[in-house]
Amino acid sequence: MSRAYNCIDADGHILEPLELWKDYMDPKYRDHAPRLVLDKNGKERLLIGEKLLGSEKGLGAIGAVGARDGVVVDDTMAYKDGRKGGFDPHARIPDMDLDGIDAVYLYPSIGLFAGAVEDPDISAAICRAYNTWLADYCKPYPDRLFGIAMVPLQSVEHAIAEMKYAHERLGMTGVFIRPNPYNNKMIHHPHYEPFWTAVEAMDVAVGFHEGGNSGMTQVGMDRFETRGARHIVTHTMEMMMASLAMIWGGVCDRHKKLRIGFLESGGGWIVPWLERMDRHFDDKGFNDSGLSMRPSEIFQRNCWISFEPVEGSLRVLADYIGPHKILWATDYPHPDGFFPGAPDMVRQKLAGLSEATRQQVMAGGAKGFYKLH
Repeated sequence: MSRAYNCIDADGHILEPLELWKDYMDPKYRDHAPRLVLDKNGKERLLIGEKLLGSEKGLGAIGAVGARDGVVVDDTMAYKDGRKGGFDPHARIPDMDLDGIDAVYLYPSIGLFAGAVEDPDISAAICRAYNTWLADYCKPYPDRLFGIAMVPLQSVEHAIAEMKYAHERLGMTGVFIRPNPYNNKMIHHPHYEPFWTAVEAMDVAVGFHEGGNSGMTQVGMDRFETRGARHIVTHTMEMMMASLAMIWGGVCDRHKKLRIGFLESGGGWIVPWLERMDRHFDDKGFNDSGLSMRPSEIFQRNCWISFEPVEGSLRVLADYIGPHKILWATDYPHPDGFFPGAPDMVRQKLAGLSEATRQQVMAGGAKGFYKLH
């Protein structure tokens, strides 16, 4: 009997065990694996190559779900003491059951920083180790835990090879990339055309996912000093630019079967952003896009966007965007995640809307994006 999927977390996270790189990484590159080190303040940080990454609170905070409500103090935690379900699938399932979540799609934590690795061979080795481990993490619960592969877009050739491995050998139906520029090139650059051709041919979903202070070029990092301001700016504005590149930049117009998700950046901004694109498309003085259809129509065909459970605009925008184009996420076990209670928070935002709309937001959007049947 197949499982019914009525509640799907479209963007949860794992916590990579520290031994992952020792156990899974090609020995040839193991000395270049991400490492936890203590900074001058005694906080755990991530060392990738010569880059010291992560926030000054320490990397332990990344597993501190509950910190947003003050239940957990995130700046004193060690990484190894993060929420157990991040590390252990058998501990993850009871946490999902507590919220009535039928399935979760899993993105990285330490792996969010892998875009900062400049050497393409090392980045490919990090991705291969991570994806192989993630498949093992999901293996005990194949109808509930779904891994999203990490691909090394530092090299288009390596990215295609890793996507093929993850899809064909590990059975993964989606990959994740950062919205930030790789190799100083935006994602609509002709350099990436072979990648998008391969994505379309393999029919995998692509989730854009931003990370924290992660060594990649991030808008606003040079203008703001505080963690809060930087988090406000980077996640949403990097995603706005990635969506502009994918839609206005013509990638989705050239590759009509792509399924693209814009994750963990809020969702309310997408309506005025699409309307602005549409206005420029309709304006003969500004329309230098070469697109075959309006940007909002391209979004409807190719794109999905994730709302956070606390967004008040969800109720107003659900039917406007199309509830089948909306995702939601717990962000478990990250400190700004919503656990327990995320599904009920989303349902509260949808109160008064039709049952069909509520079903689409709770599960239908994710089913369509990830092709879950």
